[in-house]
Amino acid sequence: MNLEEYKGVYVFAQQVDNEISSIAFELLGKAKDLAKDLNTEVTAMLLGSGIKGLADQLAEYGADKVIVVDDPELKDYRTEPYAHALASIINQYKPEIVLVGATAIGRDLGPRVSARVATGLTADCTVLEIGDFPLQAMPGQEQLHNQLLMTRPAFGGNTIATIACPYNRPQMATVRAGVMQKIDPIKGAKAVVEEFNPGFTPDNKYVEILDIVKSVVDTVDIMDAKILVSGGRGVGSPENFKLLEDLAEVLGGTVSCSRAVVDSGWKPKDLQVGQTGKTVRPNVYFAIGISGAIQHVAGMEESDIIIAINKDADAPIFDVADYGIVGDLNKIVPKLTEALKAEIAASK
Repeated sequence: MNLEEYKGVYVFAQQVDNEISSIAFELLGKAKDLAKDLNTEVTAMLLGSGIKGLADQLAEYGADKVIVVDDPELKDYRTEPYAHALASIINQYKPEIVLVGATAIGRDLGPRVSARVATGLTADCTVLEIGDFPLQAMPGQEQLHNQLLMTRPAFGGNTIATIACPYNRPQMATVRAGVMQKIDPIKGAKAVVEEFNPGFTPDNKYVEILDIVKSVVDTVDIMDAKILVSGGRGVGSPENFKLLEDLAEVLGGTVSCSRAVVDSGWKPKDLQVGQTGKTVRPNVYFAIGISGAIQHVAGMEESDIIIAINKDADAPIFDVADYGIVGDLNKIVPKLTEALKAEIAASK
């Protein structure tokens, strides 16, 4: 493999029902950073049916070029035609880096495509950067430069691993939603649009979709919440989360939790913040009864304001908190809730 042939940072621009998913814009933002370090361009790969008109949106969020595969076979996501189309683009254009969102679609598509183009894939990444590999120079081993360093939680989130793919191209990663930031849209930006036809040969590997049933979710996605009231093992019991729910209700916020709470069966996985949960960036984040393990902090440290309540004055959460209260949450949270209620009532 001639690695010099591979150029550019490519992003799979996931769309569903002709609406580009937010993860695509997040990946384009990170791709711009990586491309700047490599002195190359960002290309979005847009697959679907009747989706040519979406290319300008991708340009506004950082795409220099958009490769469009517009075909009825791609109207709804199916593994085989999507994998064939994406692998065909990679084989034709030879990108150096390929980024895919770690969504339900991306987690199905990414590994299949990487196998077809004979390269590795680092899944569920939380940090991407350009650097040297090995990270530290070692006697007798060449240190390669301008490598994609892909960081992800490993061993159930108990450690963090940095992985490289130095001898194969493209370097592929799936990236967790919410960990990368979109750029401010560049209004009126235009990208070079190129249509590509990989050629589809429907056969018995192409499943037929008989019906699509969309689930109705009653809970708010914590990644979209502006105010999060998050509880950890220190809350004491699932019943005690009523204190946090009352506080969240007064503030118009949403309750979330740490991994320990999910592992204890107190709250569902959808509400978990952290390396093995969701990455959030609310305006205000309450960390109540949360010690502040690195895996949790990695999922919420970008919050605008962090308020910690913990009885342990030495808890690591206070190192990242903007405001901290040391004391018994069973006494502090109800008083805080009542004070906020009174303040809100007085302001009306």
